[in-house]
Amino acid sequence: MEKNGLIKIGVVGAESTGKSELCEKMAAHFNTLWVPEYAREYFNHSSIYQYTLLDLERILEQQLTWETEYARKANRLLFCDTTAITLKIWAELEFSTCPPTILQAVQQQNYDFYLICNNDIDWQADPLRQNKFSRDLIFQMNLTEVKKTKTAYEIIKGTNDLRLNMAIQSIEKRFKHK
Repeated sequence: MEKNGLIKIGVVGAESTGKSELCEKMAAHFNTLWVPEYAREYFNHSSIYQYTLLDLERILEQQLTWETEYARKANRLLFCDTTAITLKIWAELEFSTCPPTILQAVQQQNYDFYLICNNDIDWQADPLRQNKFSRDLIFQMNLTEVKKTKTAYEIIKGTNDLRLNMAIQSIEKRFKHK
């Protein structure tokens, strides 16, 4: 938990597993803020097909800046749509390596809880989604990385309201006394 009592929730998963929608709805439910995935903004102005490890480092830097900015304004909970774990997995899959800055960020993450989105939502085409790698592989990589942090987590399953309700119940159960 942050010094100011803020509870940070990292939301991770493969492409098109409802992370952004879940963050948005959770933030609305808990009357707080959520941090969007900066990579979407970045690739609105840069090619998703010709990026480098340096681009991933730039994305990480801005993602962390956004987290800091949103944390100042959040109400008790802050939902983070993606974390350094996502960028680590992305780098490893795409480039078979990961920059030290991203590895360090993964080690220094300070989330209080993770929601790992399962792949039970159908993949939706999007100009910024490539779907180059197996969603099951990416799910497993997320699970492995989250376990390495020794931070509590919940795998969020289901579609629509079922998924949202599962996430809300997980948060309420975990943080009811905090």
